[in-house]
Amino acid sequence: MTERQPHSPPAVIIPPRVTAVPSPTAETMPSPRDRHLQSIQEQGRRSWEKTVGYGKRSLVETMMFRYKTLIGPTLRARKFASQKSEARLACSVINRMTELGMPLSQRV
Repeated sequence: MTERQPHSPPAVIIPPRVTAVPSPTAETMPSPRDRHLQSIQEQGRRSWEKTVGYGKRSLVETMMFRYKTLIGPTLRARKFASQKSEARLACSVINRMTELGMPLSQRV
């Protein structure tokens, strides 16, 4: 499996509910959820979101929405190499459109 996926899978970050309480084993064997709860209690929710990079999720979701809206929900190419080229081209098109739409501003 390490040959096909050399990097470890990304960490799943699901924000706990406001009313969440730690599990009974939080002191001895804390789960990732328990560690998140402890971090939120110590730092506050906004600091926890910055620490774990929770805002990136929103940016990725927005990017995928833009991609699917502009390019389409499916790839048209059949072969994997062609699909990679198609996705790369679509991303460069979206980046170019974003670049053109950004205002040039200067501090006065």
